[in-house]
Amino acid sequence: MESTFRYLTEKEVTEITRIGLQTLRNQRFRGVGIPYSKIGRSVRYCLSDVIVYMEKQKIATSDVQ
Repeated sequence: MESTFRYLTEKEVTEITRIGLQTLRNQRFRGVGIPYSKIGRSVRYCLSDVIVYMEKQKIATSDVQ
């Protein structure tokens, strides 16, 4: 089982979420979007934060037949 405390690069997050790299950067600049950490000039996203963010974006639909 993969640890949810794994830290991801911007590019890894874009691959998982399909959010564009520039969009991630714009969201950070505006103070919205997925929480992140800065280590020097490097930006890292915790996998568990990415999962929580994606779950919050989920839209429930009714099961229409």
